[in-house]
Amino acid sequence: MINLKIDPEFQSQIPPLTDDEFKQLEENILKEGKLLSPLIVWNNTLVDGHNRYTILQKHPEICFSTMPLPFESREEVLAWICKNQLGRRNLTPEQKKFLIGKQYSVEHRKPGGNGNNQYTAAAKEPVQEELCQIDTIPPTSAEVSIRKQIAERNNVSESYVARSEKFMRGVEIMEQMVPGMQEKILSGQFKVRDADMHRLARADFPNRKQIVHEI
Repeated sequence: MINLKIDPEFQSQIPPLTDDEFKQLEENILKEGKLLSPLIVWNNTLVDGHNRYTILQKHPEICFSTMPLPFESREEVLAWICKNQLGRRNLTPEQKKFLIGKQYSVEHRKPGGNGNNQYTAAAKEPVQEELCQIDTIPPTSAEVSIRKQIAERNNVSESYVARSEKFMRGVEIMEQMVPGMQEKILSGQFKVRDADMHRLARADFPNRKQIVHEI
């Protein structure tokens, strides 16, 4: 069996299945005896098909194939994942908002922007704080164009896209400070106000702990 790499950031963009959904998927795969659709990969890193790959590891006798896609950067991969997941019909409002925010964030920060993601930023605290203050900087014409495209594709307003980026960043910060919170928030299990996520996204690093405590 091919051993594929699992990228935590890629995987975290994909809403998890419920136990019943995962069980049904496993039963369907076992019934077919193979995967009907290939796993999407980039440089031997899994991009799409994480649940199916988990099942394959439990049942190595199942036949499967992979389809490499020629992405040029992590940002392109993340944007593709978000667009692909936004095509699902069973997303919670929080999941949809998070994915739209993530797609907008990575698309207007592709190479030519600052190129940071949550992991590189976490290693450089000043950069992380700078990114969280990004809403104070007027958007460029390219950002406005990307925002418009994403809004039209998802039947939402451009202001919704901009707010979604702040929501997404707030959720990611919550996850960094309280592991497991992202799944709880996006599933709707733990309710948060958009205003609180926006406030957390804008906060300087030293003030985040207090805001999380208040939430």
